[in-house]
This record gives sequence, C-alpha cells and structure tokens, in this order.
Amino acid sequence: MTTTGLRAVVLAVAMTAGAAWAAPEMVLRYDRPAQDNDQGWEREALPIGNGRIGAMVFGQPAREHLQFNDITLWTGDDKTMGAFQPFGDLVVDLPGHELGASGYRRALDLERGVHSVSYQRNGVRFQREAWTSYPAQVIVLRLSADRKGQYTGVVELSDRHGAQLSAVGSRLYANGSLAGYAQPGSAPSTNRMAYASQVQVLHEGGRIAVDGKRIRFTDCDSVTLILGAGTSYALEAARGFNGAHPLDKVTRQVTAAAARPAAELRAEHERDFRGLVGRVAIDLGDTPAARRALPTDARILAYTQHGGDPELEAQYFQYGRYLLASSSRGSLPANLQGLWNNSLTPPWNADYHTNINIQMNYWPAEVTNLSELAEPFFRFVNGVAPVWRRDTALEFKTADGKPVRGWTLRTESNPFGAMGYLWNKTGNAWYAQHFWEHYAFTGDARFLREVAYPMMKEVSAFWQDYLKELPDGRLVAPQGWSPEHGPIEDGVAYDQQIVWDLFNNTVEAAGILGVDPELRARLAALRDRLAGPKVGSWGQLLEWLEEKKDPVLDTPKDTHRHVSHLFALYPGRQISPVRTPELAKAARRSLEARGDAGTGWSMAWKMAFWARLQDGDRAYRMLRGLLSTPGARALEQAGPGSEHNNAGGTYANLLDAHPPFQIDGNFGATASIAEMLLQSQTGEIHLLPALPKAWPDGSVRGLRARGGYEIDMAWKGGRLHSAKVRSVAGTGPVTLRHGARTIDLNLQPGQSAALRAAQFGAGQ
Repeated sequence: MTTTGLRAVVLAVAMTAGAAWAAPEMVLRYDRPAQDNDQGWEREALPIGNGRIGAMVFGQPAREHLQFNDITLWTGDDKTMGAFQPFGDLVVDLPGHELGASGYRRALDLERGVHSVSYQRNGVRFQREAWTSYPAQVIVLRLSADRKGQYTGVVELSDRHGAQLSAVGSRLYANGSLAGYAQPGSAPSTNRMAYASQVQVLHEGGRIAVDGKRIRFTDCDSVTLILGAGTSYALEAARGFNGAHPLDKVTRQVTAAAARPAAELRAEHERDFRGLVGRVAIDLGDTPAARRALPTDARILAYTQHGGDPELEAQYFQYGRYLLASSSRGSLPANLQGLWNNSLTPPWNADYHTNINIQMNYWPAEVTNLSELAEPFFRFVNGVAPVWRRDTALEFKTADGKPVRGWTLRTESNPFGAMGYLWNKTGNAWYAQHFWEHYAFTGDARFLREVAYPMMKEVSAFWQDYLKELPDGRLVAPQGWSPEHGPIEDGVAYDQQIVWDLFNNTVEAAGILGVDPELRARLAALRDRLAGPKVGSWGQLLEWLEEKKDPVLDTPKDTHRHVSHLFALYPGRQISPVRTPELAKAARRSLEARGDAGTGWSMAWKMAFWARLQDGDRAYRMLRGLLSTPGARALEQAGPGSEHNNAGGTYANLLDAHPPFQIDGNFGATASIAEMLLQSQTGEIHLLPALPKAWPDGSVRGLRARGGYEIDMAWKGGRLHSAKVRSVAGTGPVTLRHGARTIDLNLQPGQSAALRAAQFGAGQ
C-alpha cells in the first residue's frame, strides 16, 4: 500500500518527542602505551592526520615517538612503481619517566582529532596532547604538567633517506632528496623528489640548548613542538610531477604556527575537525557500564567472545570517518594504509590498488556526509590520466589496429601514473562510478558538467572501442580477470557488470545535462547488448560467462575472499531484491557458499552485500567478525575451501587487519553500517532497510541519500519511530520507503519534513 499526496510540512524541530539522540562517547581509551616497535606501530599506536601529513603516536612515558608521513613521499616514477615511504621520526626522550609512573591513560578523541597521554610521577600529573592541524598544516605535540619545572629531556628529528640533519637555535631541520635513492632491492628511478621537515621547540620556563643535532630542554614548565613537513611532488604530469622545493613553504608553515599560542592552534583545529566528523551522530544502543569502562583493547577482546557492545560498534563506524578525514584532504587520496607507513617496503607498496581497495576507501565519503573528502581522488584521477592514456595507447588497439580512445589501468598504481601487475581494465569504469556518485549525492551540476561527465564519456569511449561481439550478438569485455581469482577469459561477470554500470550512469548523466543525444542512444544500446548476469546450476550467480567444470571454482567449495561478481549488487545497482529478485537470490546463494570468513576488506564488502540484500542480521554477523580480533571469524569456518587468507579482523587500535594492516576494511565497514540504516540506489530513500535485531533502539543523524537529501532517524523496538528529511540540493518529488510502504514528499532546497512512523502505516 502506498500513501501518496502527503503534503511535506516544513518544520524547524529536529525529531518528535521521545526520540533518543544520545551518541556514545567518541574516544578510544587505553591504560598502557603502545610498544615502540613494528608490531606496536601496526596494532597499538594511534593515528593522527590532516589528509596530507600525519603520524602514529606511541605514548610511552619516557619516550614519546611520532613516526610521521607526508602522503606524497614516494619512490618510483611514471614508469616504475616504487612505494609509499616513511618520512621521519620525532622523538622526545624524558629520562627517568619510566620509573614510578602510575595512573597511565592514553586516548584518541575521534571528534576533536586529538591524541592525549596522562600519568602521575612523584606527585606530578604529566599531560601530552598531539594533533595535526589542517588550517595550520603542522603537527603539534604539547607536553605540560601541574607543577612547574618538571620537564628535562631531549628532542630529536631523524630521517631514513639520507637527509641532512641539523639543529640551529630552537629548530631542528631535515632536508633531503630521493635523487639516487633506491627502494631496497630495486634500482634507482628518475625520481628527484625533494623533501624537508622542521621542528620548532617552544618552551615555558627553564631553558633549551642545541646538543649536536638535537635540542636539549631543562627544567621547563611545558614544551610545545611544531612539526612541519613537505615534498616537491606536484600533481601535474606535464611537469613530471615535480614542483617547487618544499623548504620555503615548510619554513613558513612552522614559523606561522610557532608564533601562535598552542591553545589557539588546538581550538582552531578542533573547530575544523568537528566541522567534518561532527556532521553525523550515531547511537546503536547502550553498552553495560562494566564493559564501557574497559580500555578499548580489552573491549575488543570481550566483544570477540561475547558481542553485546553497540557503543563500540558505533565508535568503529565513527573511526572510519575519522580516518578518512585524517588521510584524504587537500592532497593525494588515501592509499592502502591511508597515509600512515613506517616501512621502506610496505605491504603491497601501500599503493593505489584498482580492483577494490582505493574504491572501498571512498565508499563512506558520500553517504556519511564527507563528500569533499572524495575530491583528492577526483583530482588524482584527472592528474595522472595523461600517463594512463600514454600507456593504454601502447597496449590496446581497436579491431582495425588503431589505438583505443581513453585510458585504463593495471591493478597496481602510484602517484606518478606508473602501473604494475595484471591489467584491471574495468578499473577505469569503477573509478568513473565514484564521479557519478558524487553528483548523485550532492546534486552538484557544475561538477557533473565540468568534471564527472567528461571523464565518464572518455572511459565510455575506451569501452566502445574495446568491447567484443559474440556470435549471438552479445557484447563482452575481452580477456578479463575476476580479481583475484580464476582464469583470464572473455565476459567475466565482474567486467560485464562494471561496464553496464558505466554505460547506465553515463546515459543518465548525459540526459541530466541535456547533451550528446546520439551518444546517449548509442551507449544505451550497447548497455542492453552486454552479456548480463546469469544463474548457475546450484542457484549461484555465475562468476564467468559460462559455468565452470572444476572441482573448486564455481562450486559451493569455493571460499575465495573476492566475491567480485557481485559488483552489480554493491556498489552497483543492477541487482536488487525488489527489481531483480531471482538475481538477488542467486547472489545470496553465492555469498552463502563463500562463507563469512575473509580478509578485513573482504568481510566489509560481504557486509555491504548482505545489507543490500536487506538481511540485517547477516550483515551484522559480518560486522561481528570484522570487529573481532584477527582470525576469530576464520576459526568459525569449518571445512576445506579455496581460500587460506581468511584471518581478517581488527587490531587493538581499531585498525583493520587484512592481515597485515590495510585501511580499506575500516572504510568499508563504515560504509556498510550506513548501508544497513539507509539506502537510496533504487530511486527511493529506504529507511532502515537492513536493521539487525542487535540494534533494537537507536538513532542516527546526518546520513546522506542520493538526490541531495540528509536524513535523521530514530527507531524503537526494531521499528522506525521518527525521521526527518532535509533537502540539501534535491528538488521535486522524492519517495521514502520503510518496509513495504512509501511516502511521497516534495521538497525544495533548504526545506525539511519531520515524519512519524504512523505516517507509513501499520504493520511494518
């Protein structure tokens, strides 16, 4: 039954009386410092960042260590992959503080973006705060105490690429170049990137003095360190990705920040950071006080065994948003480790993997109200596309021997456009989906016209040139690979679904803009000729064009971590339980066979699949595995299978374990939780489409829906209690769905409508 013609009442009130809006505390807490070694870096240290620079903070009483990064410091060039590199280490040694310290506390405030440490020693309370300011473009570390003259120690800045280190007055310097530097085991590339970092040492009371290449401070009331870093990287292919030397800019940034009070810098940073992270509040239910009082690492252990911690689940959701705000802003996009790396040879080079990983990094951007944090990805794609065009033209030809139009990708890529490993040819179309989705959520017509549509049109040109016609007239993507699984052959489902998505979105974009009617008709015709999803003999969705005759592949024994042939379910929109129920049933059968275990990102993707299938309890089951200690879910999956890397989970610092650490699982989990609460891919705004029984009461404020809408909701007893819809950019009619019932609204930008569950009718 559909209720139509409901007049939208524009209200200033937020929600009806009785709705619960208390959000859980957004603070990770620990009662011990992180180990200052590689394992501690990955599993215990806590990340801070402003999108370009960031650090992992360890918090030891006698030795504070900030291992810091700039997201643009890479080896390699436009022909050689290279790797994302650690920038340097800032260490503060406090002799004697390891003795007699008590009452230790370490915390990361996800809303303020501030790391803190406190402890008592000899009757003195010592405190530290660290944050990375986007407005000031520096990292700040402040040490204070409740008694004067308590700080004596040494500050040291170190480098791992042969930089020149020096100390002059109250400032430490590291100036270097990657020219001639080779990643261990590799030959030098043409990379001549310059880099620089500086630390200004400020003190109240006491004195400081240069001690070789270090600065010593004695009997100080407080010490504040201002750390700046930068490289000569420029996102301009015509300049060889090499810009101005960073020394002058870093000097100006550090000098400007050092001239301001630390409290002012912190307040400015907190306003800025809250302006992003504070847009969404979420309450998934109350956690018992005894569990809430546990340190975060102990809570994860308890959650692994018993579950029952909805406030930890809400923190985990917000942690993904925190990480995106900290690793994707104003510079390069977040890579496999966000922007945090302590290794000269990080796993998978901490690169930009094109077959799921960088895309998953940006799944939460639009739906969780962080749209502008996707802009580094858009700039990156357009900035390195000239190199991709060059390499694509050399590799791919049309049937008559001419270079194909447009560009495509290999599985691995770097900030200079170099690529490695196998071709992932539909990576270009998957990238294009993110451009379309940005418009779909924001309604930014200028972005669609000037940025998204030109890119989508160019990628569509590649596929017009490259598709292959079968004898029966169907079109297939030739010689594709279902990542990272099975043979290379024509018409794999992963490729077919992504090309369908590209053509479908491009047709819709051209229609909105009122341009290219002939191209629009041609792409629609090509879309409809693509070999589409098919159901196999045991009810599964086929992963390849034809069903395999193999003892494992395409059988219920196949437990591979990739389930790439379900792209059409999520993040695509070709398959849905309402519009294509038989295909949705087949997708469910494939998921059931693959099992719940997997790498971190794999469990996050499966969680999104189950949410799109509107099975909240099964999606929640995936969350339980993902938020548990690494390998816990793998232990529950009995029997032989095709996959041995099924030990994903979450470390004590809430970072995702592939294993090892890989950040896409964090981002995928955040997006999937949002998908459980709100969906809008089918042209309707679906409220609570996959609410699990584990969250009977709760609320969420600030999620975004396609069409340019912002949604608040509260629910009780597993049923919608009230909702508010705000039009940010949407105009005209919009349909809201809850269960089987719908309501039609008509809102203009700036208007909102507050609704009660009763308006959707009974029997939900």
